[in-house]
Amino acid sequence: MKKFVLVALLPALFGALFPGCKEKDGGNEAITLRVLNYFDGNAANASEERARVWEVFAEANPDIRIIREDLFNEAFHDRVAAYVEAGDLPEVIYAWPSGRSAVLHDRRLLKDLGPFIAREGLADLNAPAALDPDAQGAGYLAILPQAVTSSHAFYINNAVLRDAGLTPAKTYGELKAQVPRLRAKGYETLLMANKDSWVMQSCLFSLVAGRFGGDGWERRILSGEDRFTGEDFVRALGFIKTLYDDGVLSKKTLATDYDAVVDQFATNQGAYYIDGDWRIGAFITNKSTREALIPPSRQGTDIQIAVFPDIEGARLNRSSSVILGTGWGISAAVPPGSPTEEAAWRLVKWLSGKEVQGWLLAAGGLTSPTRLDIETAASRLEPLQRAGIKLASQYTTGTVVIDGVFSQEVSASINEGLRAIGLGTKTPEQVAAEAQAALSR
Repeated sequence: MKKFVLVALLPALFGALFPGCKEKDGGNEAITLRVLNYFDGNAANASEERARVWEVFAEANPDIRIIREDLFNEAFHDRVAAYVEAGDLPEVIYAWPSGRSAVLHDRRLLKDLGPFIAREGLADLNAPAALDPDAQGAGYLAILPQAVTSSHAFYINNAVLRDAGLTPAKTYGELKAQVPRLRAKGYETLLMANKDSWVMQSCLFSLVAGRFGGDGWERRILSGEDRFTGEDFVRALGFIKTLYDDGVLSKKTLATDYDAVVDQFATNQGAYYIDGDWRIGAFITNKSTREALIPPSRQGTDIQIAVFPDIEGARLNRSSSVILGTGWGISAAVPPGSPTEEAAWRLVKWLSGKEVQGWLLAAGGLTSPTRLDIETAASRLEPLQRAGIKLASQYTTGTVVIDGVFSQEVSASINEGLRAIGLGTKTPEQVAAEAQAALSR
């Protein structure tokens, strides 16, 4: 759903016609910034964002006018593509460190924030991983990330398992054996939102590829030492086919969208659910309504967060797929040294700072903040949030997320291929060959 937010209507309209311009504000000159914000209106505490993030900044910075556009999921990425095509990127933009924001990195459409970070002395306040330029597609700090993200989380509904006389599966063999018992009780085994093609690639297959390929599997393919058509990657694709063949993953998930699946899990329609750690925010208490999809009393007793069970024959087990999280960047088109650049940096610094990250942590908007000065132990967090913080202790190896290390053409090929495997229209070998062809182009 598209949503425009106009702050100070007339100045905002003026700024839309002349982006990044100065405006008169009670005799003082103000700067107009256009902002493209990734906003999930269904997240538990989304309604607080305007007051806790944007209005606080506006009150502290009356010399800056903001025109904010809130979009979510594919609508957001479609809008980014349209802005890039038009050569009219907003001054401040929410972005990924690679992957879904590859075009911004590949074309160097965002400024290097390294000099700003050095000038402000922010290095000691952020996790080193967040300030690693090699972890971003541009090769420099195009964004200031807000989190380190586990793209895979294995949510376990113990209430469903108890009703079927089961306990959490520790191996894939145990998981497969639970399918008939769960089906007899009317439950799905594993819930996913595979109508959105990125979910399988990011939240499950990246983990599976790491399990079969081992740590550094992607480097061997990128260097030419190995190929997508090699045994390890084909076996990983074959495991996805096995999930469907064994009934662990229903083909109905291919028609399940990203908003619907959280309700399915919260209403006990399945025993397990796979998504990223960020999805915790969909289940916790909405502070405005005081309601939660999964009440805190149930979170502590009924819900666990772990990683996918051990897979027999895999090179790795007890691993997860991990990536630097999203954050904020400044359009490279903003003139260097200009008042607009300073205003944009002031906003990015706020959006990436202790206050906003602390609120996002409490609100369920992130699990592992990059700011080192946030006291998570003192925060009033619900059981699911604390389980998310402990997720890192559930695995010993972090492997890559595919769309974070391969080009968009390659990841798109794999995305389409994973869906085709689910539909039964392509074999793992065919999907592997198409991925290799995409890499070779």
